[in-house]
Amino acid sequence: MVKRAPARRRPRKAKPGTKGLRPAECRIEDPAGVAAEAAGVIERAGGCIVGSYKEPLGGHPVLLSILPVDAVEPTPFQRDLSDAHHKRLADVINKTGRFLDPIVAVPAPGGGFWTPNGRHRLEAMRRLGAKSIAALIVPDREVAWQILALNTEKAHNLKERSLEVVRIYRDLLNEDSTRPESRFSFYLDDAALVTLGVCYEQAPRFGGGVYYPILRRLESFTDEPLRAAIKDHEKRAAMVLDLEQKVAAGVKKLKERGLVSPYLRAFVVARINPLRWIKGELPPLEEVLKTMRERAARFNVEKIKPQDLAGAAGPPDEEA
Repeated sequence: MVKRAPARRRPRKAKPGTKGLRPAECRIEDPAGVAAEAAGVIERAGGCIVGSYKEPLGGHPVLLSILPVDAVEPTPFQRDLSDAHHKRLADVINKTGRFLDPIVAVPAPGGGFWTPNGRHRLEAMRRLGAKSIAALIVPDREVAWQILALNTEKAHNLKERSLEVVRIYRDLLNEDSTRPESRFSFYLDDAALVTLGVCYEQAPRFGGGVYYPILRRLESFTDEPLRAAIKDHEKRAAMVLDLEQKVAAGVKKLKERGLVSPYLRAFVVARINPLRWIKGELPPLEEVLKTMRERAARFNVEKIKPQDLAGAAGPPDEEA
């Protein structure tokens, strides 16, 4: 049996003033070690350091820098750019005539910098024709994954969050695929998002909202190496997409019978989902998906009446 990762626990509230550094302890007189290495990357990129300090909680070095706009790119694994958002942001920055919210950046593998949290600010400055941008340089590139996981805004919807997670996953694979998947549960947030991310990679118009509660209930991170675990996610994704074809066929037949509802897909999935009848230990996800596929293939639309749809709910079909 595959060993599941332990559940994450929220830390207890600490006593006031018992953790971190005092203001004077945050001063860095002369950057050394990884901070000095990051300083070299800044200089080679054509930027300049205007300050440095130890962040007050963990004491990790941070370099306040001004970088050429062209030296910074968004991390390749975050959500896609919102055209409307970066244009509105450019308008606000232009009206104030000030850029007061530095982006966070980490050294990129091939030189230059990645920003995990400043994609829209970066694009807004490019839109305004700015030459430079203020950045807080964090020498540890792993922070890029942490920042995405800690971003309270998250992505706008399930699709964007799932794609962001699977992109992080593939970046982890490129670095070292032998590490256990459970080590990165904090960055990846939810094992179901990895599987859904694979689905969205293959079918951009896929509506994962109706399947997410099922996957989230049955999937968890394991201690398998990343290279093995991703194959499991890809296998499950293929099963979900195959199931979706059967569900879509059922929805089409319901529409042909004149049944109208924004929740037809959710209704069909609920009807074929065996979990609502299972008490106690749950079966493996693969078994559940196989059962749902068989039920979807036998789904009899002739037995469905308009009043059956009255209480239907869930993600609307327009999500697809």
